[in-house]
Amino acid sequence: MSYIVIVGPAYPFRGGIATFNESLARTWQAQGHEVEIITFTTQYPSFLFPGKSQLVEGPAPADLKITRELSSVNPASWFALGVKLQKKRPDLVLLRYWLPFMAPALGTVANLVKRNKHTKVIGLTDNVVPHEKRIGDTMLTQYFVNSCNAFVTMSEMVTTDLRKFDKAKPVICQPHPIYDTYGAKVDKLEAQKKLQLPLEDRYILFFGFIRHYKGLDILLEAMKDEHLQMLGVKLIIAGEYYEPEAPYQKLIESEELKGRVIARTEFIPHEEVALFFSAVDLVVQPYRTATQSGVTQIAYHFDKPMVVTKVGGLAEMIPDGKVGYVTEVDAGKIAKAVYQYYSENKEEEMVEQIKEEKKKYSWEKFAEAIIEQYEKL
Repeated sequence: MSYIVIVGPAYPFRGGIATFNESLARTWQAQGHEVEIITFTTQYPSFLFPGKSQLVEGPAPADLKITRELSSVNPASWFALGVKLQKKRPDLVLLRYWLPFMAPALGTVANLVKRNKHTKVIGLTDNVVPHEKRIGDTMLTQYFVNSCNAFVTMSEMVTTDLRKFDKAKPVICQPHPIYDTYGAKVDKLEAQKKLQLPLEDRYILFFGFIRHYKGLDILLEAMKDEHLQMLGVKLIIAGEYYEPEAPYQKLIESEELKGRVIARTEFIPHEEVALFFSAVDLVVQPYRTATQSGVTQIAYHFDKPMVVTKVGGLAEMIPDGKVGYVTEVDAGKIAKAVYQYYSENKEEEMVEQIKEEKKKYSWEKFAEAIIEQYEKL
């Protein structure tokens, strides 16, 4: 048994990374390890956070030890946590890295804890090169990379990016596990009724927060395709705007899309995620850039075929023509893929392929891979 500390988002912070960290902690606990999560007192200053709220409502998970000790903007908390962990001597500290802004805090903690000559530090890197670049990103990422003993990535693209910063330290690539924390599938018609959707239409889903790199505008342009109009396909947007909504609203209100877009543009509570995925036929990720995507792994959990663009690690996760379609970042080609799915009646065939494909992405396998990486250090 190992004593493991995860440093990164968790309750009361919301979002996919927090959900991921909590699922990983539960998996390690089930495997016999002692695990705690140390999360933020301040994750983002309010002026840097584009959404409405960073926090979820409701009680803390009763089965996890989660403490709030790290402020991304207060160096005193970095040093305090680093010294505390140095003395507590965990076997493994896993640092969750997704944004260069977090590098000073996480890197400082890592450099301090390693001074005990016992604890090993592994960086779990969602991104190494961020989707939206800012001055200083390279310097900050280099600081974080230098502070770790080894790394885990979740796509070959991120592995390649990481090697630009360090060519020698151990790196393993382990695919993002299935998000299986959102409950069971709901009957499609029942889900549509609960969401108050007309039952005679066909639905595709864009899920998650809305930013330029996620390409919602491209999907809205694709929805103008006359073939999709003839099929009666409607688009559900389920997610909060993280940038000005006016350009998207202009597209939604255009003559070609009138009445064909259902916009639920707010944060989707955990307990409602199953309804949105269960109600649709197809999940579309029209991203301009990507590494890997938690949306893909939610879709896998609910046995939903996907259309994804050929960027980052998305194509690694979606065997083209089997569990969905991989297409160029182009509205016309996305529309063609959606039309092909419906016109060739691919749902039943692809759902069966998904049930087989998703067996690769277990939490147990992911957790064990990190422990194997730690044991080699």
